[in-house]
Parts: sequence; C-alpha cells; structure tokens
Amino acid sequence: MATVTSSQTRSARAVRAKLVTYWIATGLLAAELVLGGIWDILRIPLVRDVVSHLGYPTYFLVLLGIWKLLGAAALLVPRFPLLKEWAYAGVFFVFSGAIVSHLTTGKNLHELGFLFVVLVLIAASWALRPPTRRVGGSTGGPTSGPVAP
Repeated sequence: MATVTSSQTRSARAVRAKLVTYWIATGLLAAELVLGGIWDILRIPLVRDVVSHLGYPTYFLVLLGIWKLLGAAALLVPRFPLLKEWAYAGVFFVFSGAIVSHLTTGKNLHELGFLFVVLVLIAASWALRPPTRRVGGSTGGPTSGPVAP
C-alpha cells in the first residue's frame, strides 16, 4: 500500500491553490469583459463620455464591446488553447491601450487604478493557466486545434 508523504500533500495543496487562484482571476476578468462589453455595446453615457474625452469615436465602443464578449467566451470555454492565447493578447492590448490613451491625453486619470488591476488579472489568469488550457498542454492533442479541458 502506498503512503502519502507530507511533501506530496504540500504539492497537492499548491496545485489546488494555483487552480483556485487561476479561476478567481479568470472569473473576475471574464466578469469585467462581459459587463464592460455590454456597457460598450449599449454605449452607456458613462463609457461614451470617457471614450469621447479620449478622442475616439463612439462607434469604436461597439467594436470593443463585441471583442470583449468574444474574449470572455474564449477564456471560459474548455479546449481551444490557441484561441485563448489570442484572447489574452487581445484583452491585454485593449486594457494597456486604454492606459496609454489616458496617460497620453491626461484625461480621466482616475480610471488608471482600475485599468492596472485588470492588467494584473490578465497576467495572473494567463500565468496560472492549467496545462490543459495552454498551447501544447499535457493533453497529447494537437497544439493548434481543440484540446480537451
């Protein structure tokens, strides 16, 4: 009969903690993408005013909103690790671009704290992904097509 050592128990706890942290970060990120995407598509006054102050046309919000919703879906659904990589890159570009826009124009700088928090969530979610959600993960499947969750 095999016995479980304390190092195996610590290792199992570490893996579980990493997975829980991944899902917390990913869940918060997806919630922001869904809520923000809906607000963008609806062009609610709060969002519309910020985008206008930054010098962007309001129709740009619809495009961003659709991308955010698609990004949230890509991050949450099982399989498709390459699609997830593209989604992570896309949301990083959206939120880092928003930071640069605010810094460049000097407008609505109070939004920077929130935007940096979202960047931390993006980085945490990406870095803590389980192997099955990575391109070339430990599933034995193809690296560019659907891979088991």
